[in-house]
Amino acid sequence: MVLTLDAYETAAKERLPGPVWDFFAGGSGTESMLSEGRAALDRIRLRPRCLVDVSRCDPRTELLGAGLAAPLGIAPMAYHQLADPEGEVATARAAGEAGALFTVSMFASRTLEDISAAATGPLWLQLYWLKRRDLLADLVRRAEATGFRALVLTVDAPRVAFRPRDAANGFAVPPGIRAVNVAHDVMAASHGGKDGESAIARHSREQFDASITWEDLAWLREITSLPLVLKGILTGEDAELAVKYGVSGLVVSNHGGRQLDFSRGAPDALAEVVDAAAGRCAVVLDGGVRHGADIAKALCLGADAVMVGRPALWGLAHSGAAGVADVLRLLMGEFEEVMALMGAPTVADFERSGVFVPGCAHVPG
Repeated sequence: MVLTLDAYETAAKERLPGPVWDFFAGGSGTESMLSEGRAALDRIRLRPRCLVDVSRCDPRTELLGAGLAAPLGIAPMAYHQLADPEGEVATARAAGEAGALFTVSMFASRTLEDISAAATGPLWLQLYWLKRRDLLADLVRRAEATGFRALVLTVDAPRVAFRPRDAANGFAVPPGIRAVNVAHDVMAASHGGKDGESAIARHSREQFDASITWEDLAWLREITSLPLVLKGILTGEDAELAVKYGVSGLVVSNHGGRQLDFSRGAPDALAEVVDAAAGRCAVVLDGGVRHGADIAKALCLGADAVMVGRPALWGLAHSGAAGVADVLRLLMGEFEEVMALMGAPTVADFERSGVFVPGCAHVPG
């Protein structure tokens, strides 16, 4: 029996080929951001209340109209078949069993239709803005037809940053695995590695539209009735603009440390974004979540939920759907224990006064 996320990480590293592990685990530039999110969460300390009736704790919540067993979801990550042959189908099945949200990458290695058929929980679809808008429109239509509940536009990646591990490995998506929901010719550059160059970065330079601005969101909102969520927001200024342009949710994220080096850890930016959003849209934290206590910290700072990234892939590499479900249940079990020990029997009981954050101007100490 695997009892900790650390154990899942160790097992996944042992099972996966070196270049695949580096693709999952690596960061951009100096890789300074790989530890920043975790360090930011570790700085936050909980302030428990006592003599509260916690004989029954209820971690359930709702996010953009979807009921969740706990305020927890899986962040979008590409090519789950690199970790397990069933890929995103296994991940969707696990998320449904655990009662968690699953955000599917547009570069998933299984079709949206197959993923949806396996899912019993809510699905969101993540998008990068490609130069080919017709392909984006097609993905949106398919997402609507297959029951996806929201679109998540990644806004912190006008291009993929330099990731030294991928460059050193000449990493490319291996034969037999591809982003099956996007036209093959558009994805061609992500295959066929070259020494000293990442095929993933090469593909982004060719296919991502780096010219989009806030005004372009109107086109996306016009072609769908699905809620629009922006992923990669780290400032109050951008949160204000997002509300102005009518988005339904924000994901406070630094892309798992894989984009802007020397940025802020997402947990450090959370309170600023929450304050700017001022309850006008949902806010989700994605960055460094490794324990149920991290969910509590995020809720205290005003988040509606958190997303977990790499640990889901660790579970997938370890034992497929069962491993992913166990990772989610570990986090949920830890969170429910924290609820009891914090004197917070419901999700609504987590407030800003429940945390102490040294030196943070947006959190009373």
